[in-house]
Amino acid sequence: MFKTILNIFRIPDLRNKILFTALFLILYRLGSFVPIPGVDAGQLKSFFETRSDNTLFGLLNLFVGGNFERASVFALGIMPYITASIVIQLLGSIVPYFEKLRKEGADGQKKINQITRYGTVLLAAFNAVTITVGLTTMTGTTGPVVISPNFLFHFTGIVTLITGTMIVMWLGEQITEHGIGNGISLIIFAGIITRYPEGFVRMFQVQTGIRSVLVSLIAVAVMVIVTAAVIFVTEAIRKIPVQYAKRIVGRRVYGGQSTYIPLRVNTAGVIPIIFAQSILMFPATLITIIGGGTQPSGFLNTLLKWFSPGHGVYTVIYVAMIIFFAYFYTSIVLNPTEMAENMVKYGGHIPGKKPGKKTAEYISSVLTRITLPGAIFFAFIALLPEMMVKIFNLPFYFGGTGLIIVVGVALDTLQQIESHLVMRHYDGFMKKGKLHGRSS
Repeated sequence: MFKTILNIFRIPDLRNKILFTALFLILYRLGSFVPIPGVDAGQLKSFFETRSDNTLFGLLNLFVGGNFERASVFALGIMPYITASIVIQLLGSIVPYFEKLRKEGADGQKKINQITRYGTVLLAAFNAVTITVGLTTMTGTTGPVVISPNFLFHFTGIVTLITGTMIVMWLGEQITEHGIGNGISLIIFAGIITRYPEGFVRMFQVQTGIRSVLVSLIAVAVMVIVTAAVIFVTEAIRKIPVQYAKRIVGRRVYGGQSTYIPLRVNTAGVIPIIFAQSILMFPATLITIIGGGTQPSGFLNTLLKWFSPGHGVYTVIYVAMIIFFAYFYTSIVLNPTEMAENMVKYGGHIPGKKPGKKTAEYISSVLTRITLPGAIFFAFIALLPEMMVKIFNLPFYFGGTGLIIVVGVALDTLQQIESHLVMRHYDGFMKKGKLHGRSS
């Protein structure tokens, strides 16, 4: 391991990419502490400590690394860009225009990226308006979050948040182009892991002192086992063998070899959890905004309990939506009919299956079988923090959406570093195996 790390810094190109990535991530973290004008950060933090865990604000705060509770100019983070990218990706399988752009190669991808940037600005503007209005309704422990909720606050807040989003998007693109790994993913990764140290301290400590040794050991064991399990499932693939017939083109012979189609157990990644959380947290967010941070009564209070993490209604709907969105997103990303047509085009076939419709049906049946266990497992990981609270009365901060994102991004980045090392005849992190990223 130490020899591999030394080898990384022996390759000038790889060393420069890593240092460039680290520098831009540091710039992102420094900008995370620049506040929005007109917001009392202390009151906003106190609001989050009491009411934000089961709202969209809490989900947003997770992805932006706590920038929202600090009232940072990067409070929106990269979420508008991610949302725009997901929408464009979904449209690529529904709208003919976007489907055509997707098949045009580099030129089409360039147009898609430009449309995504425009969509990011529009979403950032909408989110900025929503957040500034929401901030004016929030009240901390000793006073309102917004000092002077006038027109000037809304104007400066909206402009600041949109500008912050564009800066973060630019930082991510620069990391992707000149650094190592996917810049957008690494920015989210950096935001999540910066909250882990404080979470660990809270997890192993209570007001009266350090928690029992037994509970601490159980928590550590669960963290190790869960991390290993997430890595295993994220890396798991189902190989479908494909045989290509020999083709003679001019004086060259092509094909004739056996290969396989790697179908991931968790093709959709963390997207189903994000969709399910966003939808289920929407009612709680509306109730929070309407109540201005005060505890609602009557039917609103009952509704808030139903859509709060830990309640039976919330858990059942949450798991069902994760499974639904896992199948939905997988069907959007992978098209068995298109895969079967491409096999026929290049002279390939699955042994024992007729080309065309039968091949597409077989691929579809395999996807259906492997998607369910992957979705159920990730639903379990998403519910793990709540389970730890109920079983051990332990505020478990290691798990859920954040852990899945951290593991996936780490694997992608390590895969790129591995490819640089192997290309220059150095030993990588995996001496006998192969490290698979989510995109491999």
